[in-house]
Amino acid sequence: MAPPAGKRVKGVQIYRPFIYGTTARPFNDTDNIRPPSVPSDHTHSWQVFVKGVDDTDIFYWLRRVQFKLHESIPNHLRTIDAETIQKENEGKPAAQRQKAFVVNETGWGEFEITIRLYYDSRSSEKPQTLYHHLRLHPYGRTEAEKEVMRNGGEVVAWVYEEQLFNEPFEDFYKVLTTGARDRNAASGGKGKGKGKQVPASEGGGGDVKERSAMIPLANRPGQPFSRETEQLEIKRLREAEDKVEQMVQELNKALRAKEAEAAALKQAAAASASA
Repeated sequence: MAPPAGKRVKGVQIYRPFIYGTTARPFNDTDNIRPPSVPSDHTHSWQVFVKGVDDTDIFYWLRRVQFKLHESIPNHLRTIDAETIQKENEGKPAAQRQKAFVVNETGWGEFEITIRLYYDSRSSEKPQTLYHHLRLHPYGRTEAEKEVMRNGGEVVAWVYEEQLFNEPFEDFYKVLTTGARDRNAASGGKGKGKGKQVPASEGGGGDVKERSAMIPLANRPGQPFSRETEQLEIKRLREAEDKVEQMVQELNKALRAKEAEAAALKQAAAASASA
């Protein structure tokens, strides 16, 4: 890798949100029929992916993803390049363009997938490794959560993550901070404002902008990560914290009672001994 041009932008940190994970569906006789070429003992179709939150573009900073599957799967080491995806997307309507690094497979067992991220060469960042457990069967903290997933027909195991670039090099800093735009706006063009960074706060209606760190304000089908999710998680953590604090107070009260009881017994034993 050639050394990056320019200097680092001191005191600056830029992050980009993204999602990685798996989605699995059991084969059935209606909407997910097992193809004839798939072995009869394969019970599910599934995919593993890395993509932007709300399906925004991440190809400008993430250039390659390598998925290491179980060794029993043919060609278990799969490498997906952003350049290949972008070429295949040329000429396609926006709705038909591939927006993720994704591998589709079938199988019957769960296992750990190794995901290796390779960044734009101008970043000079070393590849990073993530680990994700492929889930084929409904899971959750409660039986109710499992039942919701079971009724939905899909086993969704997604993780929200944020990629932090600390003091990026000048060229890569420009890549990260230039070109924020509305989702349906063209990425180039002539005229006033070309290449101008659009502040994230200008997004109307809570929608996210391309090439930004924004996430949606509210959840919607297929997009479970948002500011709403964040607030619900904060609320859940605060409730858990309050519950732990209550338990600590109750345990301290019980401890003081036991200490008082022990002191009384000790005093009684001392009185009996001196009698």
